[in-house]
Amino acid sequence: MRNTKRLLLTLFLLLPVLFVGCSQPTEDLSNTEPSLTLETLPPSSSAESMDEDVSDESVQATIVTEAKTEAATAPASEETDATSEREQEASPESEASPEVPLQPSVEEAVGVVDIRLSTDSVFLRVGQKKMPIVTMLPQHAADKGERWISSDPDIATVDSIGNIRGVAEGTCTVSVTSTDNPAVFASVSVTVLPEAECTYIDGILVVNKTYPLPSTYAPGWETEASAPFWEMVAAAKEAGFELWMSSGYRSYADQEYIYNGYVQRDGQEAADTYSARPGHSEHQTGLAFDLNGLSWDFGDTPEGIWVAENCHKYGFILRYPKGKEEITGYTYEPWHIRYLGVEKATEVYESGLCLEEFLNITSVYAY
Repeated sequence: MRNTKRLLLTLFLLLPVLFVGCSQPTEDLSNTEPSLTLETLPPSSSAESMDEDVSDESVQATIVTEAKTEAATAPASEETDATSEREQEASPESEASPEVPLQPSVEEAVGVVDIRLSTDSVFLRVGQKKMPIVTMLPQHAADKGERWISSDPDIATVDSIGNIRGVAEGTCTVSVTSTDNPAVFASVSVTVLPEAECTYIDGILVVNKTYPLPSTYAPGWETEASAPFWEMVAAAKEAGFELWMSSGYRSYADQEYIYNGYVQRDGQEAADTYSARPGHSEHQTGLAFDLNGLSWDFGDTPEGIWVAENCHKYGFILRYPKGKEEITGYTYEPWHIRYLGVEKATEVYESGLCLEEFLNITSVYAY
């Protein structure tokens, strides 16, 4: 009986709910809230507790359902985003255009249009060599080949790189032509002077810019000046001074090599003030020596002062003294001594003159 009353009470309480549910349009709630059944009600629930339970169960069911819905839709959204990113990466429009390296500018190959020589005239003696400096224009010409030719090989010859050599006294023309453009050429006038001869004045072998030596003159290291030189070095050592030889005998070829090097470095005009042209160097006589460090300061050192005051006692003079540059043709060289013999050296020393003044001669190149 009790159970029957309880059942009737439950049905009575559910009638409004069922009535409301039947009066509402039918909706699919499978994806929103779970269905309420009698199984959700606890057996001993009252009407008040039932309302609370129903409310709690509905909220929990909604939360669970929303969570399931989010879980079901989230992977799809993430997958969609990942797919979109992959599509953007794969899309050519989304990729940055690669940098195109700049190609270096390449000048078009051009031919020679002009040839210039460092001089338009050359003077040399028989056996001497000279080589004008050639400039092909434009500088970036593709082919700068040269072809040299002499108008008279019996007077002067020229090799493939422009070395002109005097053969016999006379004049001729040497020309250089572009192998790339034979219509472009340059010429130099060549004057060959006779072979030099040794010049003696007052018993002294004179060598300067006016008086050259033959290219074949080659006495070597052992000359009349050798013994007096070492005697002077020994005397200086006894006095407490150290002297040594920096340079002595030089052949014609040695001087040619040294002089041409200075010309290439400083130009001929500058080189002529401190270096002798081949055939015009006193070192070729074997009677000249350079001392110690080849420094202009040497003249102010104790060794330099001793040499200036005592070298004449051993037959030497300071060949290029200070203040005589315009006369000797060379810069001051306190390290350069020249052997004349004791008698002549003493006369020059006591006169206070340079050798050119003492002998009344010039020192000027004829070419």
